[in-house]
Amino acid sequence: MGGRSRERGSANSFAASHRKAEKVLAEKNSEISRRAFLQVAGGTAMAVGTDAVAHAWEAGGTSQPSAESPAGKKIFDLGQLKWKLSGFAPYLWKIKGQPNLDHSDDAEVRTIDAPVPGSVQLALLRARIIPDWNIALNARAAEWVENRDWVYQTEIPNEWLQKGNRLWLRCAGLDYAGNILLNGRTVLPFKGSFAPYEVDLKPFLKPTGNVLQIWFQTPPRWLGEFGYTSQMTEWKVRFNYYWDWTSRLVQTGIWDKITLEAVDGGEILDVKSAASVDIESKQGKLRLNAQATGGSSVYVALRDGDRIIREETVPVKKASEISWDHLPVELWWPNGMGAQPLYTVQIRLLDQQQQILDTRDVRVGFRHVEWKRTQGAPDHAWPYLCVVNGKPVFLFGVNWTPIRPNFADLVEEDYRKRVTLYRDLNMTMLRVWGGAFLEKQWFYDFCDEMGLLVWQEFPLSSSGLDNYPPDDPVSIEQVASFARSYIQRIHHHPCLVLWGGGNELLDNRAGHESAQPAYTIRKHPMVVKLGEIVKKEDPQHDYVATAPFGPVGGFTPESTGKNQHWDVHGPYNVDGPVTGAWTELWKRDDAMFHSEMGAPSASPAELIRRFCGDLNPMPGTHDNLLWNRQPWWVDWQTFIDEKGHQPATLEEYVAWTQQRQGDALAVALTIVKSRFPACGGIVLWMGHDAFPCTANLSVVDFDGNPKPAALRLKEIMKQG
Repeated sequence: MGGRSRERGSANSFAASHRKAEKVLAEKNSEISRRAFLQVAGGTAMAVGTDAVAHAWEAGGTSQPSAESPAGKKIFDLGQLKWKLSGFAPYLWKIKGQPNLDHSDDAEVRTIDAPVPGSVQLALLRARIIPDWNIALNARAAEWVENRDWVYQTEIPNEWLQKGNRLWLRCAGLDYAGNILLNGRTVLPFKGSFAPYEVDLKPFLKPTGNVLQIWFQTPPRWLGEFGYTSQMTEWKVRFNYYWDWTSRLVQTGIWDKITLEAVDGGEILDVKSAASVDIESKQGKLRLNAQATGGSSVYVALRDGDRIIREETVPVKKASEISWDHLPVELWWPNGMGAQPLYTVQIRLLDQQQQILDTRDVRVGFRHVEWKRTQGAPDHAWPYLCVVNGKPVFLFGVNWTPIRPNFADLVEEDYRKRVTLYRDLNMTMLRVWGGAFLEKQWFYDFCDEMGLLVWQEFPLSSSGLDNYPPDDPVSIEQVASFARSYIQRIHHHPCLVLWGGGNELLDNRAGHESAQPAYTIRKHPMVVKLGEIVKKEDPQHDYVATAPFGPVGGFTPESTGKNQHWDVHGPYNVDGPVTGAWTELWKRDDAMFHSEMGAPSASPAELIRRFCGDLNPMPGTHDNLLWNRQPWWVDWQTFIDEKGHQPATLEEYVAWTQQRQGDALAVALTIVKSRFPACGGIVLWMGHDAFPCTANLSVVDFDGNPKPAALRLKEIMKQG
């Protein structure tokens, strides 16, 4: 490969090098944690607030680069700075000449402290300007926020600007549109919540007192659950405009990490890593494509903790061609089938003196994934049987929706708690729903660690009045750019097993009629384009046009028994007793996969009371404003019809709904599981509540605790 390569059984002088690296870290001005080694737009480890090379090679040995180049890249976490926030009538701030917030008298909301990352809504809540939107009808009292412009401001420390031919401001997530300004001058306009942004600030710097501002304009008026998907061309997260499982809270803010990166001698621009397994020999294979600017050579090593498995140094131009076979690795398995060993691919960009200019760490797992047709499926059907390392996997899990409508404010523990719970419930798959966004890297990291397979959808979803994506060239290219960004950021995660074009793209587009729109949607130009991008950019992963997909998208009594169910959605409610039509439908199940189905239940009585505010938690009817916030899942009358009387207490009603949900889901899971491998699996709609709903289809409540149905399904999965 034009370089030198060798394998090692162990690190010769790990302890000494480790102490040296720790000393280097300790001498830096900014203290950081291991968890802070997070790349802005990917899931790879980088040092934040210090030299990017400070945690360089720790394993010892003559070929391992350890010295920092004087031109080494530095990365600073802007979230460590003090940020201010002000709100203005739309465009007023710009008309007034974009003043420093410290000197503005025109702000409707005067300067307040703001967390970064974080939402405008959280800053206002902490300042006691808006009430807690989770309580009663308070979300309505927060809707005015989306009708203002908001400006974030901070001052960049002078010491951060002492080096760097280029000073990259990198924003991993901005929601939704506006301008980035330095010293009152626009340096980058932005629009769209689904991709990161970057700009070189060097040409706009002053000698001192550099003020950075991010101006957010008012978002689109409506992108919620109902409307025309074909007309949804504003690329902002949709669900928090209103969905049947959350009230309206249209987030504005900096929703992911924001860093300043000083580059002198060169940097690693991109890393594509494909880790797989030869299914016969059970040995690992690694394909690596590292793109860099500057530097002389690239050092690459595959590590298992302290142990170096293989290492190689190549010229920069050859770093796109690294191919390693016969790697002695342990296989990564889905939850319940084995362990999840993870390895680190370390990439170091070196100067001519073999000193480190930049560093990138990518965590990988070695597994072989293929999708095969389910037992008895026709040859033309999509393959809904997931096979990992040669073993078929029954896919049981939930549809993953955002943890909160103000997802900018989530912390690592929010993800850890829920992913851990799904693992402990014996689940194997999480489908990341297309009405949301590419999750924060914590999510994918935890799925890697816990063996939960991920079906990731691109940001498209149904709307009710029509359910096909835009087909104009501009929209297609915009979504294509998001797809490339999604792939760049998470393709290396071993948990990722499938890309999806979007959620419930089920309708004929105008002028292209078909008797099977849930199948012919595969020919829609945007759906085709997304498939082409996956094939080119991430060929190791499969792509499915949408969910559901096949001749018929809905699972109903009328459509069963006709060999037309591939992946289907529904049902979502129980009509009459569980032992009636619900059970009879599932007895006739002939689908190859169920990527959505569900049954409702109420939240715990204590949770309902905690968030009811001044509203009465009883009765649970449409006349009660508390319950009618999410009106689809009100079953009060069903209780009366079945029992012949009103619920005496809230606890009685909650217990009845939760028993009913458990009975219904148990019937479905038991039957689908018994059909495996004729049916590849079942994914519940939905996992956790993002809002303290009085009732919903979730099996995990707003606090992240399992409802009784979830625990019951866990026991069914334990039965083997």
